[in-house]
Amino acid sequence: MELASSLKGKINPRLLGVSASGVRSFDAMVSSIPGVVKLTIGEPDLNVPEHVKKAANTSITDNDSHYAPQNGTKEFRDAIANYIHRNRGLTYDPETEIVATIGATEAISSTFFSILKAGDKIIIPTPEWSLYFPLAELAGAKPILVDTSADNFIMTPKHLEKVLEEEGPAVKAILLNYPNNPTGREYPEDVLRGLSKVIEEHNLFCVADEIYSDLVYNGTHFSIANVIQDRTVLISGLSKSHAMTGYRLGYLCAPAELAAQIEKMHALMVTAVNDSAQAAGAEALNNGAMDPVESSKIYIERRDYLSQVLNEIGMQPVSPDGAFYLFAKIPESFGDDDLNFATRLAKEGKVGCVPGSYFGNGGGGYVRFSYAASMDTIQEAAKRLKAFVEANK
Repeated sequence: MELASSLKGKINPRLLGVSASGVRSFDAMVSSIPGVVKLTIGEPDLNVPEHVKKAANTSITDNDSHYAPQNGTKEFRDAIANYIHRNRGLTYDPETEIVATIGATEAISSTFFSILKAGDKIIIPTPEWSLYFPLAELAGAKPILVDTSADNFIMTPKHLEKVLEEEGPAVKAILLNYPNNPTGREYPEDVLRGLSKVIEEHNLFCVADEIYSDLVYNGTHFSIANVIQDRTVLISGLSKSHAMTGYRLGYLCAPAELAAQIEKMHALMVTAVNDSAQAAGAEALNNGAMDPVESSKIYIERRDYLSQVLNEIGMQPVSPDGAFYLFAKIPESFGDDDLNFATRLAKEGKVGCVPGSYFGNGGGGYVRFSYAASMDTIQEAAKRLKAFVEANK
């Protein structure tokens, strides 16, 4: 069925100008190839822990099926507050400073639409998860994509200062995602403290997407909110830490005045998060501290295996500090054309990865491999990858 001819051209032009997700579109193409082995999407192959599933089942059995409060159930908000205090040393009021969301994605959307307006700019260090770019544009803002590849994929305070001087007073916010998707890089505490000084001096909001913060392999994750809590929106969720992608459960923490406005936008978009997912989330945060620790052991084994293979064939992956991705240079024989390499690898080599250029400036010439797949899948992909690279020297 076609849209009424009189309505054509009347759809929101901002939305019309947004392209479909390159990562998802490429994954769909890869998925259509018979016999392909996929290391594309960042979705854990692990199962949700049994005690977390039991909490969700109990919620359903107990007819916990009515509208939750807009900002989330008290049980879940209390669990978030306690978890953040235990693991980050941060104190948030669960009544006024925490909002449960439909995954971290909705938390980002609600935040962007609450703080950004037409004419604003937001700095996004790249390579970076590409969802941030169109969300900023839909809010009317201009995303400033800053290539961090020269600094080993970390935004330095000096670089941020330079960008702010170039972009002027229209810059309202900065987005930081760490450990990072696609590079797996974590921001050290000293760098975050340096960035915090610049952010304060220029009176910016800081949106800190810390969805992978429970999957840090060396040391302890340090949140920038520990330094500038009064201007930071801390975003996280349960998708990565407890393999709960399908539960669509996230949250944000922010100063009360800001949280109230973000909650308003969240409520207009989705009303509230479903009860049983929040019951599961409360159980995960209250009693599942060891779940991501055990998952990390599995991911480290996979990372080390795949990283060794990539180094052996000359693809020189970035050494990840967390998350579950390897961002690797494509073979010299392909130049900088990562889309061509990834397409041919999928069609000829039967291995799926994601072109690095989809992640913004600095991603060209790289591809992202997700090691959230099983070891058997990774080993088969490695065997095929070796054969493909050898055949195309």
